[in-house]
Amino acid sequence: MTSDNSVRVARSRRPAASAPAQEPSRRRPSRQYPRWTPYAFLSPFFVLYAVFLLIPTVVALWISLHSWTGIGPMRWVGLQNYVRLFSDQSFQTAAVNTFWYVAASIFVIVPLALLIATGLAAKRLRLRDLFRVTFFLPFVLSPVVVALVFTILFDSQAGLVNSTLNILFGIGPVDWLGDAVWAKVTVIILLIWRYTGYLVIYFLAGLQSIPPELYEAADIDGGGVVQKFRNVTLPMLAPVTAFVGITSFIGAAQIFEEPFILTKGGPGESTLSIAYFIYRAAFTREQLGYAAAASFLLFVVLFIATRISRHFFGIGREDRA
Repeated sequence: MTSDNSVRVARSRRPAASAPAQEPSRRRPSRQYPRWTPYAFLSPFFVLYAVFLLIPTVVALWISLHSWTGIGPMRWVGLQNYVRLFSDQSFQTAAVNTFWYVAASIFVIVPLALLIATGLAAKRLRLRDLFRVTFFLPFVLSPVVVALVFTILFDSQAGLVNSTLNILFGIGPVDWLGDAVWAKVTVIILLIWRYTGYLVIYFLAGLQSIPPELYEAADIDGGGVVQKFRNVTLPMLAPVTAFVGITSFIGAAQIFEEPFILTKGGPGESTLSIAYFIYRAAFTREQLGYAAAASFLLFVVLFIATRISRHFFGIGREDRA
């Protein structure tokens, strides 16, 4: 073999690495799904949203424009039910009472729950789980049982509360459930007793998510209990506080069980709430159109207030650097 042939053989045996590497082809899924597959997974939410919110809202709006007893034909009245609501003294009383329930929920129950949660989150607290169960227990009790217990406790003649006040402070018997002002106070006390422990759970969850390094840094800076609560706890709990505040507002605006079972809205209409007003108009006085107008008006007020609160507290808004 000549030298020229040996050179050709050597060139033919060169590795193929000198050739440009080809890009690997994209890996395709082994199975193609139709385009509507994601919508099928999302559809349960939209179905439930339509069934339990959109459709009832539209139906309530339609009924509110009619005069209807619940049986028989409906008579179109337009906006007469809404005009009547604003001139109805009972509805105005119910709105004022509901305002007091909401104010007590926002300015008493929420701060009290925050303070109790802060105390329960203390590391050196003994029997912490027992205290948590004790505060949460009123929320799981039946409203009927709660109303019965409060009726016994706040009885004007033989109630434990009057007996205690008389022994400790010499205060005479207070007509808790028969006086217009004290009946409203009794309903608010019931709200505080029942829902404070429920809100404590949210604040405890928020407190557990605060990094302990922040408190250690505050200790190094010489911060006391008040400074750490004001500069660390409150800012870190702002999202939880906003959520608790909005849910408490919505819950208090729809309060029904407590005044219904405890005082029947009385004496007179001193404890009547808007939800109880709607119930009374619909199922006692057979004015379903009128009740639907009140319920739709309550929905509009809650929707607007919730949107304003979300904008004010920045819920659902991402902070951008």
